[in-house]
Formats: sequence, C-alpha cells, structure tokens
Amino acid sequence: MTYLIILSVTTAMLLVWAAFTLGSQLLADYRQRFTSSTHVNLRELYLFADTTRLYELNIVILVLATMLVWLFTGNAIIGIAVAVVMAFFPWWIFNFLKQKRLEKIEEQLPDAIQMLAGTIKAGLSLSSAFRQITAELQAPLAQEFQTLLHEQRLGVSLDDALENLSHRVPIQAIQLMVSAMRIANETGGGLAETLERSATTLRSQHAMERKIRALTAQGKMQAWVVGLMPLFLLYVLTQMEPEAMQMLWNTRIGFGVIGIVLFLEFFGIWFIRKIVAIDV
Repeated sequence: MTYLIILSVTTAMLLVWAAFTLGSQLLADYRQRFTSSTHVNLRELYLFADTTRLYELNIVILVLATMLVWLFTGNAIIGIAVAVVMAFFPWWIFNFLKQKRLEKIEEQLPDAIQMLAGTIKAGLSLSSAFRQITAELQAPLAQEFQTLLHEQRLGVSLDDALENLSHRVPIQAIQLMVSAMRIANETGGGLAETLERSATTLRSQHAMERKIRALTAQGKMQAWVVGLMPLFLLYVLTQMEPEAMQMLWNTRIGFGVIGIVLFLEFFGIWFIRKIVAIDV
C-alpha cells in the first residue's frame, strides 16, 4: 500500500511537472509569435506601442475573460473555447484595421492623383509633386507618400520607391497609379494626362463599388440575422426549459451537437457573404 501511494504521488508530480513544462514552452512560443507579428503589424499601420506591454495586456484579458465565462456558465469547455478565441483575437483586430486602412487609401487616391496631375501641369517634377501634395494630404495616404519620399532621400530611385509603395499597399488602385507613371516615363507620354485618366477611372470604379455595396448590404445583413437566429433561440429555450436543455450542455452528445451547429453556422454565414460579395 505504501508503495502504491508513493507511486501515485510520484506519477502525479511528474504529470504536473510535464504540464508545467509544456505550458511554459507553449506560452513562450506564443509570446515570441505575438511580439514579432505585433511589431510587424504595428509598423504596417504606422502605430507605435510597446509590444511587451501589449502581450501582457493580452494575457490579462485572456485569463479574465476565460475565468468570467467559466464562473458564469460553470462549464470548463466553454471557458477553454473562449480562451482559444481570445488568443486569436489580436490577429483579427490587426486584419480589420489593415482592411480599413486600405479602404481609406482607396478613397483618398483619386483626389491625390488629380492633385499630382495638377502640380505636374504647373511644371514640377514627379518627386517635387509628391512632396507638394503630401503636405496637403491626410493619413494614411500621406504616411505612404512620406515613406516614398524618405526612401528617395536615402538614395532609392523613384521607380524602386514606387515599386515598394505597390508592395506596401497591395491594392489595385495603387498598382494602376504606379503602372501609369512607369508607362508615361518609358514612352515619353504626357504624365499629367495619364494621371488624370487614371483618377477618372478610379472615381468611376469607386462609384460602382459603392453602388454594389449598397445593393448587397441587405443580403449581408440577412446572413447575420439568419446565422444568429438559432443562437438566440438556443438562449431562449435554455431560459424557458433549463431542465430539458441540460443534456445539451452537460453531455458528450450535447457538446457534439453544439460543435456541429457552430460549424454549420460559420460556413452558412461565410457562404452567404461570398455569394453577395461582388468584385468590380
């Protein structure tokens, strides 16, 4: 009996040590990926913050959210699911901010190209024109043009600086502007006229995109309404008949049903949004 007790205690200690070691390694890997990717994302968004502090804040929010969900639901599996979601939440935030930044640049670009054409018609060179309009533009497009001018001051050629701009801002409008400038420089055509035509083309494209976005807004809203309706009914039924719904929250079959429902909900919303997403 004594040997069994010693063996059980030793096994438990080894399991605790292995779990602690594995957890420490996973936490260290997560910290390394979080700080490195956050540094890159902040630099792309032209934001400045201490990545170590952001990591600590992320861990605190993750632990608090997990504990609160566990306390209110009394279900450890739901708490673990919330922890997993919260672990990926910063990347979703950065992707959302990047998308909004690119959309803002697309909105600013036609007017900026028109201003470039006007300054070139006034007799300024392309580099001087960029310098002139950058002082009048607002972020985020002004930040990208400032980076372009900074690269030129460091000795980068204008073609390479424009190529870097098209890589930093991977949108069709920037690629159209860069291509128009290169073609005009190589063929000796009128750069101002080429830029004016590019600005007109982009304005027409943005007008069409806004019209399509307005026409498909109802379909996108229906996707969320149809997707969230089963979850709302699940909440209502749980409040009205808690005893009948206990099997859903406390049995393996119930967990499997919840998993299947969430899987179908996700892909249902994704498919509907893909159907109404029209690329111009």
